[in-house]
Amino acid sequence: MTVPMPGPPPRTADPLDAVQQAVSALEGLADRPLGEHVEAYERVHTALSDALAAGSSGGA
Repeated sequence: MTVPMPGPPPRTADPLDAVQQAVSALEGLADRPLGEHVEAYERVHTALSDALAAGSSGGA
């Protein structure tokens, strides 16, 4: 039985909250099939990139 991957973390106005939410998406990754790891890391990378962009633009 395959556990469905969670969607991307919800967007927040605070970039630090966005980072925490993105990293929390990795919880339980060790229990998921190895084939799902790349997608999980790509989602987190995207969320972290978005948080970085939001932080460098003053959160707007």
